[in-house]
Amino acid sequence: MVNITNTVSGKKELFKPIEPHKVKMYVCGITPYDYAHVGHGRVAVVFDLLYRFFKFLDFDVTYCRNFTDIDDKLLKRAQEELGDSLRYAEVAKKYIDSYTQDVKALNCADPDVEPRVTEVIPEIIQFIQNLVDGGYAYQANGDVYFSIKTFPNYAKLSKHNVEDLRAGERIEVSSIKKDPLDFVLWKGNDRGQFWESPWGHGRPGWHIECSVMASKYLGKQIDIHGGGMDLIFPHHDNEIAQSEALHKKPFANYWMHNAFVRINKEKMSKSLGNFFTLRDVFKQFDPMVVRFYYLKHQYRAPLDFSFDDMVAVETSYRRLCRFFQENSCDKSLTRAQLNESPIIRKMVKFLADDLNSPGMLGVLFESLDELKKNEVQRCAVKIFLQSVLGLTLEPLPEKKVEITPEIQKLIDERVQARAEKNWARADELRDKLKKMGIEVQDKKI
Repeated sequence: MVNITNTVSGKKELFKPIEPHKVKMYVCGITPYDYAHVGHGRVAVVFDLLYRFFKFLDFDVTYCRNFTDIDDKLLKRAQEELGDSLRYAEVAKKYIDSYTQDVKALNCADPDVEPRVTEVIPEIIQFIQNLVDGGYAYQANGDVYFSIKTFPNYAKLSKHNVEDLRAGERIEVSSIKKDPLDFVLWKGNDRGQFWESPWGHGRPGWHIECSVMASKYLGKQIDIHGGGMDLIFPHHDNEIAQSEALHKKPFANYWMHNAFVRINKEKMSKSLGNFFTLRDVFKQFDPMVVRFYYLKHQYRAPLDFSFDDMVAVETSYRRLCRFFQENSCDKSLTRAQLNESPIIRKMVKFLADDLNSPGMLGVLFESLDELKKNEVQRCAVKIFLQSVLGLTLEPLPEKKVEITPEIQKLIDERVQARAEKNWARADELRDKLKKMGIEVQDKKI
């Protein structure tokens, strides 16, 4: 039995698949206009863990994650990088390739389907036409908008009050809309660019793509829809509105959202400029340390990213790698054989409780002494960590630290502080060196 916190209800709910032993899961992917940051990595690892766990439980899982490869941000980046906004496909390829490398480094399994918006334009046009024909959407000056008045439960995911939204500042005011909250399905283009449609040339709006790709590859109703909390409104609310208006059934039975990654207590985002790319973090820490860092935090809790914490997590992960290093295991063990381990049963219980990976890791570390005495169980746990948590457990190379003039100056200052018995200053310098990756060993004075 797996329990999932459903964003719609705000409560943990017992997972009941639409079809027995099958899971249809859709996760919103990236808009590839820049390098993936630590927040993107968290989404990838969280839902990779969910995917692996369901497969471990013998579910037949179909995992779909998209790329938004046509968007205002892509057009802008193409203009900035290549001098031509219409070369957006080159920009998309560059950053899709980079993202793919990053998530592979994090040992995330490939989704079963990984579509791009530009691959489903005919289906998008047909979906919009069906909404227009059904009276849920209307054309205005070459654009097409969804009319939120035709969907009484609008914003049921975010639980926003519609009147408050109308009075707020998060919506784009337009004189051609019937309601300021109406959102664009098709963006018309009077220069004849992009794709031809019944409403003239243009391109899709942001929200329509996910409804179309989910229905094409998974069906009109799916089990789980996931993504970051920043997508709840308006993106996921709008997906629900257009999908349920057309199909007359719940779009997704369970909505799962991971919390933000924060820097100095603020949400990390490119718009705020307070973000770290995965490729930059990988220069200092092995990708498996980064994956382990994500797993040590419950997915629904905000993650306050810091390099100090990463250093501590690296030490913990190195300990695990050393512990399992000499254990060569028979990887053909079945799930039934793995579940003979009482330790694995405890770990599974935590994961089945809304992906409680920190609790699961707590069981692991509390059990290390016991595992030392039992090679068979140690082997089973190692396989479980590799197959379900996606940790390779391969020994990490020792870091070579260059003693720069700055580091040497701090070391010399600390020697002097200890000679003067200024222990507070010596401890302060020791901690500063530790943050720089320098461990000092003292001799008695």
